[in-house]
Amino acid sequence: MRLPTIALCVGLATGAAAQETKIVGIGAATCARFNAQVLENPSSERDYLAWAQGFMSGALMRAPPGVDEGLDLLPPTMPLPDQAAFLRAFCREHPERDYMDAVRALYHRLRGPAL
Repeated sequence: MRLPTIALCVGLATGAAAQETKIVGIGAATCARFNAQVLENPSSERDYLAWAQGFMSGALMRAPPGVDEGLDLLPPTMPLPDQAAFLRAFCREHPERDYMDAVRALYHRLRGPAL
């Protein structure tokens, strides 16, 4: 993993502003593209959701000690169908944003309220 990607993961985990980095894979799409692809081929949403789960898992693994320890990325209060609905709603409301922004918002939702 390259240093800029690690910095982004840490930024995602800590809530700090992420450095400029190039995100790759299906998650690099805009929300408008996500919306269009899911409308055209609903099963493509699984690919996006898998990318989101992998990215959030990577961010959690790279978080500094004491940050997000014990965070459950698949809690009983927000099962996978609810997470998918969250991402769809975010992209529907913000087509100009990137899918990555939706994933980051989901990660923060899973963290719960700020202390």
